[in-house]
Amino acid sequence: MVSAVEQLAKNANWGALAKATGLKKRIMFVLGALLVYRLGTYIPVPGIDPAIWNQIFTQKGGGILDMFNMFSGGALQRMTIFALNIMPYISASIIMQLATSMSPKLEEMKKEGEVGRTKINQYTRYLTVFLAAIQAYGLAVGLESMQGADGSAVINPGLFFRISTVITIVGGTVFLMWLGEQITQRGIGNGISLIIFAGIVAELPRAVASMLELGRQGQFNLIELLLIFAMVIGVIAFIVFIERAQRRVVVQYPKRQMGNQMMGGEQNFIPLKLNTSGVIPPIFASSLLLLPLTIVGFSGADGGEVTSTIARLLQHGQPLYMFLYGGLIAFFCFFYTAVVFNPEENAEMLKKYGGFVPGIRPGQPTADYLDTVLTRITAVGALYLIFICLLPELLISRYSIPFYFGGTSLLIVVTVTLDTVAQIHSHMIAHQYEGLIKKSKIRRKR
Repeated sequence: MVSAVEQLAKNANWGALAKATGLKKRIMFVLGALLVYRLGTYIPVPGIDPAIWNQIFTQKGGGILDMFNMFSGGALQRMTIFALNIMPYISASIIMQLATSMSPKLEEMKKEGEVGRTKINQYTRYLTVFLAAIQAYGLAVGLESMQGADGSAVINPGLFFRISTVITIVGGTVFLMWLGEQITQRGIGNGISLIIFAGIVAELPRAVASMLELGRQGQFNLIELLLIFAMVIGVIAFIVFIERAQRRVVVQYPKRQMGNQMMGGEQNFIPLKLNTSGVIPPIFASSLLLLPLTIVGFSGADGGEVTSTIARLLQHGQPLYMFLYGGLIAFFCFFYTAVVFNPEENAEMLKKYGGFVPGIRPGQPTADYLDTVLTRITAVGALYLIFICLLPELLISRYSIPFYFGGTSLLIVVTVTLDTVAQIHSHMIAHQYEGLIKKSKIRRKR
C-alpha cells in the first residue's frame, strides 16, 4: 500500500491541479483569507497619531518592537487592529499543552477523542482572550507613556482610550484565531502557520530594500552585503536539507496463511523526521520571551534600574537572551516531539498488527528502542534549530540587518512552504485516487 502511494506521488502531475476543482476552491479560500488578513494589518487602532507613533517606532527599533513587528507582518509598526497578531493564541496553546501533560483530568479529556479535543480547544480560546486582553492593556498603557519629538502617540489618553484599545486589539486577535481555524478546516491546513508566513513574506521586499539602503549609506560594503545574502541562501538550503531528512526504522511483518494464499511478509518503515517538532519550538520560544519583554519594553525609562537592566540583558545578541532563547528552543523540541510521537503507543500498535523491528523484541523493548532513536535524532534536531536561530541573531545585533533575514523568520518561511506543498500534493493524490475509483466503477457497469 505504501509503495503504491509513493509511486502515485512520484507520478503525480502538477498540471492536474487545474482539474482538481475541490483543491482549487481550497486554495482560493486560503488566498482570500490571507488577503483579508493583510487588509486588516492596515486598519489603524483608534486614537493613535500615526506620524508620532512612526517616530517612536523608529527611535526604539532594533529590539522588541522589531521582533513583534516581524511576527505581526508590519501591523505593529502601523499600530493596527492586528498588532498582536496570533501570538496570544500560540502562548495559550503552549500553556494548554503544558497543562495537559501535567494534569490527569486534562489528559483524560484529551483521550476522549473528538469531544475531549473540542473542550481543550475551547479552553485554549478562552485563555487566548485572557492573554490578549492583558497584552492589549499593557500595550495601551505603554503607548500613553511613550513620547515622540512632537508629543504623545495617543491623541486623547485616558480610560476610554485604554478600553477601546483593548476591545479593538482583542477583537482583532480573536478574528485571526477564527480565520486560522477556517484556513485549517476549509483550506489546505496549517492555518496559524500560514498567517505568520503571510505576514513575514509580505514584508520581505521592504526588508530587502532596507538592506540595500543600509549598503548605500555605507554601513555595509559590497562584499559584506553579498556575504549576507549568500548566508541567507545557504541557511535556506540547509533548512530544506534538514527538514527533508528522515531516520527510517525498519518494520517487518510476518507471513500469514489466509486460505490458499500466503499473505504479509512485507517490509515497511517508520519515518522519523530529524526535526519532528518543525517550526514550533522557535515560535513558542519567541512568544514566551515576548511576554516579559512586552512589560520591559513598554515600561520605558521610568521602570527603574532593575527594569533597565533586564531590558539591556534581554536585547538581541546579549548572552542572557541567547541562553534563554536556545534553552527554550531545546526544551520545546523535546516537549513537542513527546506530544506528537508516543513510543509506547506505536510499539503497542506494531505488536497488535504483528509488526516488529528486526532484532528487537515486541512490546516494551520496542518502545525503549523507539524512544532511544527519537531522543538521539531530537537532540540533533534541537542543535540544528539552535544554530539556525542564534547565528543570525548575532548578525542582527552586530550589523543591524532586518529581522526578516533572521533564522526564525527564514525557518518559518521555508518550513511552512514545504508543509503547504506537501498538503497540496496529498490533496492531488487523493484527487487522483478518486478519479481511478470513478473509472473502475464505470468499467464495472459496462
